[in-house]
Amino acid sequence: MTAASVSAVHVEEAGSAGPLLLCLHGIGSSSAAFAPQLAELSAYARVVAWDAPGYAKSADPEGPLDLDGFADAAAGVIRSYGSRAHVLGVSWGGVIALRLAARHPDLVESLIVADSSPGSGTDPSKAKGMRARATELAEVGPRAFAEQRGPRLVSGEAPAELVERVIETMASSVRLPGYGYAAESMASADLRDELPAIAAPALVLCGDKDQVTGIEASQVIAGGLHKTAYVIVKDAGHLANQEQPERFNAWVLSHLRITARIPE
Repeated sequence: MTAASVSAVHVEEAGSAGPLLLCLHGIGSSSAAFAPQLAELSAYARVVAWDAPGYAKSADPEGPLDLDGFADAAAGVIRSYGSRAHVLGVSWGGVIALRLAARHPDLVESLIVADSSPGSGTDPSKAKGMRARATELAEVGPRAFAEQRGPRLVSGEAPAELVERVIETMASSVRLPGYGYAAESMASADLRDELPAIAAPALVLCGDKDQVTGIEASQVIAGGLHKTAYVIVKDAGHLANQEQPERFNAWVLSHLRITARIPE
């Protein structure tokens, strides 16, 4: 594991007051995935969305990063703001968020884990498939890779413009070696045994039409945590925060009103 420099991590930020909300994107995405949260939740919180090390506008890490390395990089971002954070993680970002809460409990005020899982290491076939992704990316390139994978991240009823935005975000965000490090961090992860030790209150969400990680994986997370609320987001696929942003943001704001005491 090599530590990632905070100065090399690009973030998009909106809002100047209220609690810090750090947003961690999925394995095929970037800070662009959180445009609806940056736009709407910034009225209530200081919303910060990162490009993970080796993604989009962030520099490539100096060496391989494992899951702890990505979690430590996120911890460095939080420390740079001088406060604890509410951490919102989507898919792979949710896995990072959970490890961050286990590894740096002093930095995590609460968790919002969306369309995520305990990691691909829970199943040998899933781990094998995850590890194969880096080779696929190297063989076909970012654009074809995104065109193959992007459409299944949303439901069949998602508007065409959202599908194209998801594809474009992926195509402009993923590259090697960062994506390879991310895929290996997922393939090696099985967080089921460490979930009960996480003390931060959590909101776990999942789109009802998520065909990627799916409802069952989110239920494993919710069941393993002690302080949790579990929500199904109607009419949403794997990217519930983008496909149903109004519903998603309403649940996140409700969670923040409780955990951060944001006034009505």
